[in-house]
Amino acid sequence: MTRKKKKGKKAFDIERWLLQREVWGLVLATTGLITFIALTLRTEGQLSNAWAHLLRQVFGVGAFPVALLLIGGGVLLLIHNSLSSSFTLTWQIVVGAQLFFFGSLGLFHAIGNGTPSALASLEVRGGYMGWALHQFLVPLFGQVIAMILLTLMVFGGLYMALDVPWRFLFWRVNWLLAQTGLALRALIAARRERQAQALAAAPPSEPEPEPEAAATIRQRKTPQPPPEGALAVSQASGQRTFRSVKRPRTKRLKETALPPLDLLIADKGTTGDEADVRHKAQVIEETLAAFDVPAQVVEWNRGPVVTQFGIEPGYMEKGNDNRRKVSVRKILSLKKDLALALAAAPIRIEAPVPGRPVVGIEVPNSDKALVGLRGVLESQQFKGIDSPLRIALGRDVSGEPVAADLSIMPHLLIAGATGSGKSVCLNSIIVSLLFQNRPQALNLLLIDPKRVELTKYNGDPHLLAPVVVDVPEVIRSLMWLVHEMEERYKKFADAGVRNLDGYNKKAATKNFEPLPMIVVIIDELADLMLAAPDDAERTICRLAQMARATGIHLVIATQRPSVDVVTGLIKANFPSRISFAVSSQVDSRVILDSPGAENLLGRGDMLYMASDSPKLKRIQGCFVSDKEVEALVNFWRRQAIEEIALEKREEAKPWEDITLEEDPDKEILQEAIETIQEHDRASASFLQRKLHIGYPRAARLIDKLEGQGVVGPQRPGGRSRVVLAKEESDEDEVEAEPTERTEAESS
Repeated sequence: MTRKKKKGKKAFDIERWLLQREVWGLVLATTGLITFIALTLRTEGQLSNAWAHLLRQVFGVGAFPVALLLIGGGVLLLIHNSLSSSFTLTWQIVVGAQLFFFGSLGLFHAIGNGTPSALASLEVRGGYMGWALHQFLVPLFGQVIAMILLTLMVFGGLYMALDVPWRFLFWRVNWLLAQTGLALRALIAARRERQAQALAAAPPSEPEPEPEAAATIRQRKTPQPPPEGALAVSQASGQRTFRSVKRPRTKRLKETALPPLDLLIADKGTTGDEADVRHKAQVIEETLAAFDVPAQVVEWNRGPVVTQFGIEPGYMEKGNDNRRKVSVRKILSLKKDLALALAAAPIRIEAPVPGRPVVGIEVPNSDKALVGLRGVLESQQFKGIDSPLRIALGRDVSGEPVAADLSIMPHLLIAGATGSGKSVCLNSIIVSLLFQNRPQALNLLLIDPKRVELTKYNGDPHLLAPVVVDVPEVIRSLMWLVHEMEERYKKFADAGVRNLDGYNKKAATKNFEPLPMIVVIIDELADLMLAAPDDAERTICRLAQMARATGIHLVIATQRPSVDVVTGLIKANFPSRISFAVSSQVDSRVILDSPGAENLLGRGDMLYMASDSPKLKRIQGCFVSDKEVEALVNFWRRQAIEEIALEKREEAKPWEDITLEEDPDKEILQEAIETIQEHDRASASFLQRKLHIGYPRAARLIDKLEGQGVVGPQRPGGRSRVVLAKEESDEDEVEAEPTERTEAESS
């Protein structure tokens, strides 16, 4: 028998233990904590005091940042494994932080009076590190140039460490200062209000008699009524109360600047594999030839998401000297075979491509690129549109930017399935408008029944009111918009002009206030059509028919492109439409009147139908991140944070005094009751014939009469409803009254 050897314990490997990140992290964090305590509390220990004294001599005021840096570095090493996937400490950050730190020490040491060596020994300013930089730069360049170089060193290190544009960095600092000022103003105002309330609650004291000279001086110092735009004073109840007199917004907004495009992320561009594209072109030609369809790929255009191959149909030989061109219908019939050969689904065939004698086969790319909004806004296609309502849509299948003019559309309808890119498209439209219009020239009315997509724009001075989310308030806002449209037409008639442009041009010469454009964004039409179908459809259609000349434009999106939401009347007034990916060909026909949207890829892939072109254009929509939207909204908040944003919080919503219209069937309801009781019949078709109304309205009247107890419930077999006689119901009420009195008397 062989005895098994017992496994001994593994020897402790001290070298391997010392190389672990956690060990060094614990050492650095502990050293930093001890250093911070020694610098702060000044303990009695000789070693800690000597260590603190050494740090203060070497780094001066930078001793505390060194302690915090040791703690932060130790914690970073301890949790490095959990941060490795999302955080990377690059050499640029390390070098930038060092330049910022040492440059600050040198700048602290160079500012002020005193001998540099004496200041270093006294443990103030920049310590010996700052003294060394000072002694190196001042003899070479002089005091002024040395301070300039140190300042550049500080800001250069900060730029390398943070990796943000200078303009955005300064804007962020200014915005923080403005927010701090507003917070201080709010605290001061609250304190003054509390003091005023305390004075009002205190018992009044009798004033002491004052000399005649003092009374004369006081009368001379009595404040006069303030001019418009100043602070108004009221002296009710023996005390002064100040209120801000609202000034016209246009006086302040003329000085505001448009936001820079640096707030948006730059495009990364598209990189394509030319060999892969050539291989797909060869596969297309071979597949068509296998089905006796001679054709040749004569061109291809690579876009961010799809590549369009231009196919030129060939000729088929039919006997001697008998050639016939291949029918486009044959190429269309091989759509599924091409998708199988290319191993790419879905593909789309455009036959023919507008303006070119080729058939376009659009194949999805293996590597899809992201389309940024900044690249489209900087393009010549966007800048070439001379309109304040130009919007960026994306890039077509050739990678060319696509922009449109909302004033020409003049309204836009957007539809698509959930997650296909509708909300991102709305964001790109809103951001495009905010980048080129000041608040006095453009107002936005944002309607978001879902409460999550457009609420991030709250606080922007372009908004007429905070984002509308309640359905009753949505209807009131649309009714107010109809009233505003009618009022504008009256102003145009008085001024003798036809549209908003003519009115504003005349306003500049006649010295009266111009009118802003209004763009209405509705994120979900289906919710409005379900909650209030009659009011929503009536107001939307009236605005779409008449509001163009008054500068009011609608952009409506829905994820349910069915006939009960996108009705025929709405489609007739929205010639410009965008369809994202939908689930069926029926939905595509509802929104575009043609198939094709069911083959889109989603995530921004759209078909755009312009009002001036019957052909559909495939576009990959622009992507706008939440950070970019937040930066833009904060820019406008900072521009108008004192003059506009505060006033808008005080102003009431324009439609608050508007009440919803009464029931449109109220007038005809009594006539329906009399007709039913006269003929002792109750059905929707009977009311339709007698009252000369449509069947939906007649059915709605029957339901209301049933709720009022005039007719009975629907009976099986298609029989007419039972009519409850009014006279009998009145007699029952009369007979019930004495019974109730008798019971009351007995009780």
